[in-house]
Amino acid sequence: MSLPEILVDSRGHRCPVPTLRLRRALETAQPGERVRLLADDPLARIDVPHFVNSAGMTLIEQVDQPDGISFLVEKAVGGSLA
Repeated sequence: MSLPEILVDSRGHRCPVPTLRLRRALETAQPGERVRLLADDPLARIDVPHFVNSAGMTLIEQVDQPDGISFLVEKAVGGSLA
């Protein structure tokens, strides 16, 4: 049984707010849990994947949508955001 996604809607906010909200959600997520981030700041295309990679998490998907970008991130088992 998979865990439900955590939805973080940061549309309307400029970077670094979307990345900071993603980080906060991942801090409380269980290992293996997924967080879906919605953002409409074009800089999120650069900032979010960079953060995910540097934090050792997994970017499952990045999809352009009419109202912004959707990122699906999985928290690594044993992942740490320290």
